[in-house]
Amino acid sequence: MLKKIFRYIFTLCGILVGYGVGSLVTSPGLLQLIGEGIGFSEAQTGGVLAVSAILFGFIFYNLAPVFTRHGVKVAKNIEADLQPIPANDIATGSIGLVIGLVIAFFISQLISSIEILKFAYLNVVLSVLIYIFLGYLGMSVAQKKGNDLRVQFVGSAKKNLRAGKGGKLRDASPKILDTSVIIDGRIADIMKTGFIEGDIVIPSFVLVELRHIADSSDGLKRNRGRRGLDILNKIQSDYGIEIYNTDSEKALEAIPEVDVKLLKLAQIMNGKVVTNDYNLNKVAMIQGVPVLNINELANTLKPVVLPGEAMQLFLVKEGKENNQAVAYLDDGTMIVVEDGKRHIGKTVDVMVTSVLQTSAGRMIFARLKGK
Repeated sequence: MLKKIFRYIFTLCGILVGYGVGSLVTSPGLLQLIGEGIGFSEAQTGGVLAVSAILFGFIFYNLAPVFTRHGVKVAKNIEADLQPIPANDIATGSIGLVIGLVIAFFISQLISSIEILKFAYLNVVLSVLIYIFLGYLGMSVAQKKGNDLRVQFVGSAKKNLRAGKGGKLRDASPKILDTSVIIDGRIADIMKTGFIEGDIVIPSFVLVELRHIADSSDGLKRNRGRRGLDILNKIQSDYGIEIYNTDSEKALEAIPEVDVKLLKLAQIMNGKVVTNDYNLNKVAMIQGVPVLNINELANTLKPVVLPGEAMQLFLVKEGKENNQAVAYLDDGTMIVVEDGKRHIGKTVDVMVTSVLQTSAGRMIFARLKGK
């Protein structure tokens, strides 16, 4: 049905084109250029118009199926090209295109009023060039700066919402999530508590790295990557967080490593990197980039164990040094027990001798009670 309607419309367009061609052929100005004394009567003019309209209508009617097939192919190609482009980029690009065309319209009106440019249709040529240039410029600028505008808009909206509820207005820096912290999964629970303020940023290159890990031939890496994608999907669905497109950030194009890109993006956005990667934490400290380390937060929240405190432990395995045994608390904290090797597999009473706190975790040293 739609093909028939399109064919009739296309035929109607052919009739109109034929009528226009016939009008051009029978126009007095064109006939005078050909030769003086040449002209058509009203009946001849009507005949030429009718024949031209019928001829072009017939041509367009037969060409309609060809244009339909090619039109469908072009539409599918355009759809395939637009598939990987985020909807936000399309929306911002369209808005920028409209703004650019509106500005071009006012400029073209100004140009058309200049008498000297009316010679040889210079004003028309300049107007077309201005439309093309400003339309493209508006679309490009909107796509490149759209992410920044959305971040500012969302941030201001959240501020207004807090102000409406009587909350205190306080600027919070963006929090940029690292690949390791997404795979770890605890960030979803921390976000649920509401302790993290500010915009959550998930860069597009982090998503790419997660996809590569999920496609790895190594089974362990593949499972970690899939877990990270599941956690990322949960964060997006629960909190409406979109992937931050970093293609517009020219400063990141020449940087191959994901960790270095994260730190550079944090500097650009004046944000903080959320991670549990020990090495990334150290590099960030050297470069002066603020970091929120999930492991440090977890260690801080662990129960305080003091030297001299007594406890019961189940010894699991041997330690690195001679006669040492290793036990674990419920929260995963490792305890090294001196002279406990012969008691492995048993529950023993121990006395804490020292506690070593590092950014990688907490280690507790103890000895058998009564030793």
